[in-house]
Amino acid sequence: MTAAGREVFGARFPGAAGFLNSPTYGLPPHFVVDALQGCIARWQAGTIDVPSFDDSVRAARDGYATLAGVPGESVTMGSTVSGLLGLVAAAVPDGSRVVTVPGEFTSTTFPFAAQAARGVTVTELPAPELVDAAAQFDVVAVSLVQSATGAVLDTDALRRSVDGTDTITVIDVTQALGWKHLDLSWADVTVAAVYKWLMAPRGTAFMSVRRRVSRRMTPHAANWYGGADPWQSIYGLPLRLADDARRFDLSPAWFSVLGAGLTLPWLASLDRSAVERHTVGLADRLRTTLDLPAEESAIVSLPVDGAADKLARAGIRAAVRAGAVRVGFHLYNTDDDVDSLLAALR
Repeated sequence: MTAAGREVFGARFPGAAGFLNSPTYGLPPHFVVDALQGCIARWQAGTIDVPSFDDSVRAARDGYATLAGVPGESVTMGSTVSGLLGLVAAAVPDGSRVVTVPGEFTSTTFPFAAQAARGVTVTELPAPELVDAAAQFDVVAVSLVQSATGAVLDTDALRRSVDGTDTITVIDVTQALGWKHLDLSWADVTVAAVYKWLMAPRGTAFMSVRRRVSRRMTPHAANWYGGADPWQSIYGLPLRLADDARRFDLSPAWFSVLGAGLTLPWLASLDRSAVERHTVGLADRLRTTLDLPAEESAIVSLPVDGAADKLARAGIRAAVRAGAVRVGFHLYNTDDDVDSLLAALR
């Protein structure tokens, strides 16, 4: 710890002490804040070089691909998880049967539920049953890590369950990417927003789509940035979109993608197994002390009476989800945060 904050994995985080709310939004490293302030100054002066954001888009896209373990050419950029998944949901055939878990985050499920007029149904099954029955459905739409509870999906079992079938796997990794070491090259769709564990400003999301899904998808929000050569696709017909997943791109949100172009490559450069050990280790210490069930997750749900008020009085920043206090441990958290949390609960 320094007077200016915490120095971890080579980056400085001034506001990290007592911050356990990364499942809601992540803290920006100091180098991102510096870059944003510089960009805002150029905006104010009228000297922003707009094409320079293309470098940020490329860096963020490559970072997402590395972190998720997917090919870079399969990754598209949007603004929200639900907006990207809406393209996938609109492409599933009429009458498709979708399965998810109870209490799933609605940005993952609502895009499919909204297709009900086409006969698309969404069934909720507890995670173990979902994994066992996955091959009986046309689509599995589920978060790898549950937002409210931190429960982790058994992706190895899910992969075995759907291997060799036509079942489409849609996995929201928003609450996993950034702290969990992943390889989801087998999944048909992965998707994540950048403003939580990826620590960038809100306004950008990335999605990977395998060919067997993307070939069915229509770029409903087709725009100049989805062009084969975006800066030559600004005016006039005919339609001329990229051949890969970039054809689904939205025009970038400048400040958001600037941050994502810094944080995603940085996170991808770290020892991701070490990051996972660090974050889950802190969460495990909390679970063990409070006699909570074991879970290989950086998110912990605290069913403790009055916990929200106790933490607030202690200056610990957390959130309440599904009737319980939810805390999350990122790479900028330390044992000091666990100690402070336990002291506040006592």
